[in-house]
Amino acid sequence: MATFPDIHGKTLFFAFILTLLILMCFGPSSVEAQGGQLPRDEEEALEEVAEQVGKKDWNFSLNPCDGNSNWSTPNRKEMPLYNNTLTCNCSYPNGQCHVVQILLKGQDLAGVLPPALAKLPYLKIIDFTRNYLSGNIPREWASLQLEYMSLTVNRLSGLIPSFLGNITTLRYMSMESNMFSGTVPPQLGQLVNLENLDLSFNKLEGIVPNLEGLTQIEFMYLTSNLLTGSIPDWIESRNNRYQTDISYNSFSKRSMPSSCRETLNLFRSFSERGKLEFDECLNSFPCLKDQYSLHINCGGGRTIIGDIVYEADEDLAGPSKFVPTRDNWGFSSTGDFWDRDRTTKNYIAQNVSMLGMNDSELYTRARLSPLSFTYYGRCLADGNYTVKLHFAEIVIRDNKSFHSLGRRIFDVYIQEKLELQDFNIVQAAQGVDKVVVREFKAVVRNKTLEIRFHWAGKGTTAAPEGGTYGPLISAISVKADFEPPSDGKKKILIVVRAVALVLFLILGILWWKVCFGGRISREQELRGLDLQTGLFTLRQIKAATNSFDVANKIGEGGFGSVYKGTLLDGTIIAVKQLSTKSKQGNREFVNEIGMISALQHPNLVRLYGCCVEGNQLILVYEYMENNSLARALFGQVEHRLNLDWSTRQRICVGIARGLAFLHEGSTLKIVHRDIKANNILLDKNLNPKISDFGLAKLDEEDNTHISTKVAGTIGYMAPEYALWGYLTYKADVYSFGVVALELVAGKNNMKYRPNDDYVCLLDWAFVLQQKGNLMELVDPKLGTEFKKDEAIRMIKVALLCTNPSPALRPTMSAVVSMLKGQTVIQEYPLNPSIYGDEFGFEALRGL
Repeated sequence: MATFPDIHGKTLFFAFILTLLILMCFGPSSVEAQGGQLPRDEEEALEEVAEQVGKKDWNFSLNPCDGNSNWSTPNRKEMPLYNNTLTCNCSYPNGQCHVVQILLKGQDLAGVLPPALAKLPYLKIIDFTRNYLSGNIPREWASLQLEYMSLTVNRLSGLIPSFLGNITTLRYMSMESNMFSGTVPPQLGQLVNLENLDLSFNKLEGIVPNLEGLTQIEFMYLTSNLLTGSIPDWIESRNNRYQTDISYNSFSKRSMPSSCRETLNLFRSFSERGKLEFDECLNSFPCLKDQYSLHINCGGGRTIIGDIVYEADEDLAGPSKFVPTRDNWGFSSTGDFWDRDRTTKNYIAQNVSMLGMNDSELYTRARLSPLSFTYYGRCLADGNYTVKLHFAEIVIRDNKSFHSLGRRIFDVYIQEKLELQDFNIVQAAQGVDKVVVREFKAVVRNKTLEIRFHWAGKGTTAAPEGGTYGPLISAISVKADFEPPSDGKKKILIVVRAVALVLFLILGILWWKVCFGGRISREQELRGLDLQTGLFTLRQIKAATNSFDVANKIGEGGFGSVYKGTLLDGTIIAVKQLSTKSKQGNREFVNEIGMISALQHPNLVRLYGCCVEGNQLILVYEYMENNSLARALFGQVEHRLNLDWSTRQRICVGIARGLAFLHEGSTLKIVHRDIKANNILLDKNLNPKISDFGLAKLDEEDNTHISTKVAGTIGYMAPEYALWGYLTYKADVYSFGVVALELVAGKNNMKYRPNDDYVCLLDWAFVLQQKGNLMELVDPKLGTEFKKDEAIRMIKVALLCTNPSPALRPTMSAVVSMLKGQTVIQEYPLNPSIYGDEFGFEALRGL
């Protein structure tokens, strides 16, 4: 996660500064500190920049190129992350100046990224690190000729625009620690001069595109995103001199042979974590014999304490590192420091005072990381072990200085189990330079022990000094709780294991024949599901529907016909019959049973049971007397219902509550992904209930996104899902926004076009929003019998839900609160130029 202050960023930045200094001293291209004047259009551009970012202390009565303190403030040692510098090049004829550099770091700016930068054609360097800037990257920036761009640690959101690939002069680009979503645009591969790319700590999804065109890249950081798919071969095959960190993602396992590279960090990068994270990589180093203990002097040299030899651990490490240090252990490191003057040596902490504790050799130095590091014990015989972790705070001082105000708080995991949470060394040891030892029990399986130290975002981050407050460990001691076997016992164990292996293979073959020798019938498979519903016989279903009489057919569902039926006890039911030719329907049938059987909510259709006999796959659920919302609003004239405003408001809130339950209230956490008016059913009291779970996706592990084949309805699908197939809860929010708009207008989104200038109802709504005339959307059939404030509120919520950026859409629980008037609606005026044609309605219509 290299940012502006990392090693390479530091080198690159000072290379720029050195170049500028040389220009100041030699020849016609020198940079003058005083005397030159900016063109009026650049002065006006700076005024716009100040207004857009919220910069209030630029004094425009003074010459920006005179080096006035209002325009350039030297860095202060006590504030290493602060910078206020504007640099001009005044070497042009007649003393003409042009702005070439703007550094506004750590200024608490709360505006937006300024489109007006595009009016500074000579601008080469911009750095807005550590502010509160929000919004998207302006499309106007496509014309810039930047060489250095840092937007690190802000509140920026939306997609990373593809037009950045046109700024081929870029050598450094960092957008770390923001809220960018969507995919990594493949156009970034056009940045042939780029040496450092940092997109870490965002919400980027999907696969890593082909970026082989980045021929000059030396540092690439994509850590802590939501990336999926396989790790591209071009990443695996890059030269070892390139640093690549793709840790903390959800990639699928590699198909290529296992290998270890010190400069490729794969920690926590895979979606499947059945084994310890680096088992495969560690297997590249075969175990010659079983070990029964492990002792490491973390960050220090080889040390003997009593009869225990602590092995040396003096590798300098650094960001994106995996180090198989010894035959029987190794470690990985993730994260980079913020401070400009940090060096790789700072991954090992060095005590600066005399230590008076016992065994001080273990505490003179310590392993340190800004984010996470993990030690891996290898070749340990399986069994129970005692793990001792030695800590002493040797970095933070207790001298009442500004620096002593820092707090180091981190978590410790052993074998994936959280053993220490919010651990504070100073607090536990009751002071600095004092020892505290924590002892734990652990079970070793597969000959591997994993001990992870992780900063979870608590404690101090950047002040009083950035980057020194991540996890720290002084020494590790691991010892078996059992007696190592003698040589004779070892031979017996080898024989026993060999026999066990043969028996396992025989039993495996027998199990395979039993389980897969004959095809398990679909009926047996479905009957084996642990469903929370009843099972109906085919005879009961035929009796209830009069053998599926066409007169009882009431519609088409997600995968077959729907019939009205009456059970012997008089209960009216809806029967959904799967087409026997539909393989897709088979999968949807299993989905719908599994989803609905576990869900109970007033705004979800209730499932009574199912029938699985022969080729028949049938769902039986409650009958909804008023059919669907689509038929009630814009069905055939004879089927439409006269829905007054209070009913529409109640329906809208009910749908929102049902979705909020699916997303946040249910234990299962479900993305429906086909919310539309046809799938909102109305009971006899016109209460809405969400139906047709055949396309629903289950999120069993609270994943933030799901990568999936697109399946839904055009006109209701969110753009990021329709175009790329990346599914989040926010896709349902978008679909709900369309339905809410249809409720207000009484019109079908895809079928209504006021004239040829509009693609759909939503397109028209966005235009009316820009014109400030939202009331034109209200259904004329309502006349004046509606509450204007509620109508405006519902429209604004609908438009907020359909924002092209998923990050700007609210959660469904927030939607419920907004619709009820309990929460202020956050409005984000839509600027189509930010998103480009790829998000346009015509693009979606053409799917």
